[in-house]
Amino acid sequence: MKLNCFIACLFLWSAGICEADESTESPGVDRQIAILQTVGKEGSGNERAKSALRELEQADGRSLIKVLEAMEEAGDLGLNWLRAAADTIIDRELAAQHPLPLIELGEFLLDSRHHPRARRYAYELIVRFAPEAAARLLPGMLYDPSMELRRDAVQRLLAGASEEDPTQGTVLKALIYRQALGAARDVDQIQSIADELRRLGQEVDLPKQFGFLMRWKVIGPFDNANRMGFDRVFPPENELDLTANYFGKKARAEWRDFITSDEYGMVDINRVFGPLKEAVAYAYAEFESSEAMPIELRLGCKNAWKIWLNGEFLFGREEYHRGTRIDQYRVKGRLKPGKNDILLKICQNEQTEDWTVEWQFQIRVCDENGTAVLSQNRLPPPIPARTKNTRSAIQ
Repeated sequence: MKLNCFIACLFLWSAGICEADESTESPGVDRQIAILQTVGKEGSGNERAKSALRELEQADGRSLIKVLEAMEEAGDLGLNWLRAAADTIIDRELAAQHPLPLIELGEFLLDSRHHPRARRYAYELIVRFAPEAAARLLPGMLYDPSMELRRDAVQRLLAGASEEDPTQGTVLKALIYRQALGAARDVDQIQSIADELRRLGQEVDLPKQFGFLMRWKVIGPFDNANRMGFDRVFPPENELDLTANYFGKKARAEWRDFITSDEYGMVDINRVFGPLKEAVAYAYAEFESSEAMPIELRLGCKNAWKIWLNGEFLFGREEYHRGTRIDQYRVKGRLKPGKNDILLKICQNEQTEDWTVEWQFQIRVCDENGTAVLSQNRLPPPIPARTKNTRSAIQ
């Protein structure tokens, strides 16, 4: 970290930037910042925040870092107020023709322990007032925990690949795209990189890149007449016996294997049971983990659903046919060492319009930054079937 800070200072200084002068902070700055930090929902603390913001109009540039540091403990509304305070301080300093503390902002940016939005704000200021320094710093953020900063670094890398001299051949481009693919976490960037690699004749395993679960056991259908099935507890919720069979909607229901070849992990229940309406199905996947760890189960689904991890109910949503996209829902959970049971309940309602036929889902396992977490017992997927409607798969 000290070396990075030294490099940042060197770049910023070489850009002709000086530190702010030793002007004195106005009294009560810490108190006013604390007021903004604690603004709550439904307007709680708004009037006090307005008054505090007016007080901070007199604060100098040396208070800017304090405002950014306060973002660590602020909620979403508090973050917005603190951003407004930072804007106010900057406007005052510029009007007074005072230099901003850009070296301190560079050090703040390079410390990944700070809040991602605060670091992004610091980066934007450096881009604005020291663009050459920002350009030198950005490549070092390719694996940054701030997804916004990482996205910019990936985009810069991609721009470099697109500008490479075509006479150098495809090897360099392919390696640059591979590096970008390893760093990218946003769906649109990953899709763009995959397309470029394929144009270069390279294979891309998108299910592995995203962490989609491809191998399932499915049971059903059970009854969802009058939409009563969402709350009704069917046997798979009480016991996870993959050898059992139960009385279903019209006949005995038993577990069946289902492997999706869709490269976005889409599991189409209609392919298992046919295009049914007013029905409930369950899908089970086994996930082997080498250690206990927090994860996110990210779900895309246009039907009503509930999800369990190791028998613990995590979340559910009773809503039908509102559209689907990757990472539509993010559910936090915790893996245990060894085998983990993931159970999904997915319900189809009574509507018969063409746009209500789909009965499907996609689930991927990742960390909070979207980095795929792969099962220790993961098997290579079948040859992926390219999604015909890419737009519907990723949006």
